[in-house]
Amino acid sequence: MGEPLTDRLATTAFAFRGYNVTNLGRTAELLEIDAYRDTLTRRLKEAERCCKEVVGRDIDLIARINQGEEPDLVCYDEAIALVYGVELAQIDLLSEVHGLEFSEAHSAFGYSLGELIAAACGGVFPPEDVLRIPLTMAADCASLADDVTMGILFSRGPAVDEIAVRRACEKISCDGEGTIGVSAVLSPNTMLVLGQGDTLKRLKSHLRESFPSPVHLRPNDAHWPPLHTPIVRQMNVTDRSAVMIEKIPILTDGPSPPVLSLVTGNYEYLDENARETLRRWIDQPQRLWDVVRAVLSSDVRTIVHVGPEPNVIPATFQRLAENVRQQ
Repeated sequence: MGEPLTDRLATTAFAFRGYNVTNLGRTAELLEIDAYRDTLTRRLKEAERCCKEVVGRDIDLIARINQGEEPDLVCYDEAIALVYGVELAQIDLLSEVHGLEFSEAHSAFGYSLGELIAAACGGVFPPEDVLRIPLTMAADCASLADDVTMGILFSRGPAVDEIAVRRACEKISCDGEGTIGVSAVLSPNTMLVLGQGDTLKRLKSHLRESFPSPVHLRPNDAHWPPLHTPIVRQMNVTDRSAVMIEKIPILTDGPSPPVLSLVTGNYEYLDENARETLRRWIDQPQRLWDVVRAVLSSDVRTIVHVGPEPNVIPATFQRLAENVRQQ
């Protein structure tokens, strides 16, 4: 017989996804399962109430799920509430239905919004207090997204010099015709960059002129809220969030399980740095590759994806596995 699931938790990490252009995923299927329906409904209703209190309008997440209506940027706050409620429910179901305690896992981490959920599930902050932060900033972040484009910056071989890319972004931003910044480091040779106006085109031209080996920049047609970049400072999102974070109670001196932060690539959210890590989460890049390295060098043997559907985290591990197989 295989190893009991309860014993495997000690070598299991939970990976929480964040916002994406699609957020409904397979949630409608979960709502159809009798054993899951009540818990999922409860968590979605809690997220609805919190969203209504913050943004001042009625929303119906369950109706949206059942009708297959993806929340667009106009309803960015609903997308946040949806992902938040679904992921909290999945952790509840782990215990209530399957008898497995999230707190006994090896570790947890999350991409973007997923990190806030991981910290809340780990018992660091009250879940609703954390949810209020991105909900309060949602309208401003969505309005900034109208002029923001994502680019996938990559090389087909050697690592990309992150410091050189950041300097290039700062130089372009200094021109005063739009801000651009690294939003995520996905691997040694892959980054996500978010830029206003034509800054991506200017960065692409700079890459051809300044990098010794070919570095490519492929634009993504979708518009993205520019979290984890300096762009959010234009609406004072960083400072306004920091004021909210000052008032959030810390419930424990350390999360259970330990939480790897994509802000630093290390285990964070201890009593002495929890608020500071959460504040830095707003406008600093997501260091996914640092967390991937930390996971691979640990005792983790299984990674469980949490969220409506897989996106960047499973894709990163899958790409890494394919590279290893090819070599």
